[in-house]
Amino acid sequence: MGLPLQYLSLEAFLAWENEQPERHEYHRGEYFCMVGGRRGHGRVIANLMRHLGNHFDASPCQAFSENMKVQVGTDSILYPDVFVTCDKHFSATETVFTSPVIVIEVLSPSTQGYDRSAKFAIYRRLASLREYALIDPDTRRVEVFRPNSDGNWTLFDMTERGSIRLECVDFELSIEKIFQGMDSAPEM
Repeated sequence: MGLPLQYLSLEAFLAWENEQPERHEYHRGEYFCMVGGRRGHGRVIANLMRHLGNHFDASPCQAFSENMKVQVGTDSILYPDVFVTCDKHFSATETVFTSPVIVIEVLSPSTQGYDRSAKFAIYRRLASLREYALIDPDTRRVEVFRPNSDGNWTLFDMTERGSIRLECVDFELSIEKIFQGMDSAPEM
């Protein structure tokens, strides 16, 4: 028989997690260690951050990457790979965000199912969320989900279009630039 699970309140989790060397996601009292990503995963995040950061130079919106927390309700803390917030009321010392307008997850074989289902269901509870994007470095697929007028989310497959379009922040980036630097350079 295994040991009983120890459930933490959100406040206890945040205090505990701030003392840990690694990142943990939290959902309804349970917490899960985040594992490191592969080179392609990191390259896609770096490319997105560079281009989103440049796009938001003269804007109240800001892009953040995987080391920043997003709180959903009173029962979940997640680390999106990339998210955008246009919240004008914040301090430079904040560690938890609550109102992203865009969340982007870069898929890996081990997290793809979770990112497409349970994690997406958690994010959909955010009233601020306008777009949820999934980018797969292995297949080079780019998908964006947007809520429609009846509250359901519609899939927009951007792969064949050749670029990702994030409408709520008027941002477009070619698929080529998303995946730039992922292929090995030819040997000299």
